[in-house]
Amino acid sequence: MHPTLSSDLANIDSLLERTRRHAVEALASLDDRPAALAPPPASIEPLPERGAGLDGALAQFAERWAPGFSGSAGPRYLGFVTGGSTPASLAGDWLTGVYDQNPTAGIDSAAPDLERETVARLRELFGLSEAQQGVFVTGATMSNFVGLALGREWLGERKSVRVFEQGVAALGPVHVLSAVPHSSIYKSLSMLGIGRNAVRKVATLPGREAVDIAALEDALAALNGEPSIVVASAGTVNTVDFDDLQAIYALKARHSFWLHVDAAFGAFAALDPKHAHLVAGLDLADSICIDLHKWLNVPYDAAVQFTRRRDLQVRIFQNSAAYLGAPADNPDFVHLTPENSRRLRALATWFSLAAYGRAGHAEIVTRNIALAQALGRRIGEQAGLRLLAPTRLNVVCFTLEHRPDEARINAYVRAVRDLGDVFITSTVYEGTWGLRVAFTNWRTSEGDIPRIFESLKRALDAVAR
Repeated sequence: MHPTLSSDLANIDSLLERTRRHAVEALASLDDRPAALAPPPASIEPLPERGAGLDGALAQFAERWAPGFSGSAGPRYLGFVTGGSTPASLAGDWLTGVYDQNPTAGIDSAAPDLERETVARLRELFGLSEAQQGVFVTGATMSNFVGLALGREWLGERKSVRVFEQGVAALGPVHVLSAVPHSSIYKSLSMLGIGRNAVRKVATLPGREAVDIAALEDALAALNGEPSIVVASAGTVNTVDFDDLQAIYALKARHSFWLHVDAAFGAFAALDPKHAHLVAGLDLADSICIDLHKWLNVPYDAAVQFTRRRDLQVRIFQNSAAYLGAPADNPDFVHLTPENSRRLRALATWFSLAAYGRAGHAEIVTRNIALAQALGRRIGEQAGLRLLAPTRLNVVCFTLEHRPDEARINAYVRAVRDLGDVFITSTVYEGTWGLRVAFTNWRTSEGDIPRIFESLKRALDAVAR
């Protein structure tokens, strides 16, 4: 064994203790760390011939890289719909590396069954039936990718085409209907060979980001019986608007389509009794995307993908290798996802669900919603700012009252960032450049709202000059 490796192994207890102390200090300093910061100039160093060992590597990281990391795990990082890491999920993530399981096949470990239990608990959390079979993937993009791959295979069934063998070209044109699809839908369609141009935008209700059901039916009727994929939104990124999933499903009585629901963070509305009606009908979907490193507050990366058609999933992702075996009635995960090798990312979610249960995670959701509503009221009353849409759930969408063009909005984002207390992101809503403030972090409290709002007001002075 290399002497440095041998030394690290011999001193693993003290070295991990130093790493633990570094981690605790980093978490304890979140309140003082800038929510975001302009990345400092990078100085890329070459690969060392002789490594410094774990202790030396930790020292180098602490000196060279840690100071440039944002406080994205903290309570006032409100950009990109980013959650944090609950204490239990952080412990689960650490143990994921410690045990280093590859839950690909069930012949050498109980790890795949832990993932199955975790998926079953998530199904209960979101109020889904046992017809929805789930699997862990890296994030919402991959969850949408898998769901749309299933829809592509379903289209093949309708046209007597074995897409998994013949390829997407054998399908001919594919029609994807959606009102406000997330950018990852376009990316997934590109990767699937369907193409970004397959998306046909359907009209929304006046002043909303929710699909107009009558317009959707007209678009389906115009296909003259040609099967299609409908992508519904359960929580749009700008205004957290929801399509009427039950009404969309009812259209299946007259039209042939695969219903994929992008519920990346909107699915968590199910945990709040006041907003659970927004996801009524979610269980009716053919496939569902839910992101876990958002509102479940587990470390990156983690998402779950649900579907009623696991048989299609096996067709697409089956891995042909004698040492992995053929898919059984309860197929190994190697036959269900794009990856063969997978880390046990379910462990962090298992820990958080076991530690805090339904009630603990519901409290995070209801608190975040209340905080968004409180900030939305303040912004609506502040001169120089105006709301672009009602604050429906956990995202406040607003803009500058005067000259909200791209340059000025991005200058405002940088001004907020450079004050150090808050991080928000820009967007475009109905042709107007604006800002999004997304509440998903378990640490964010009522006491953070005045500090957030004060930064938003102070940044107005920076762009007024």
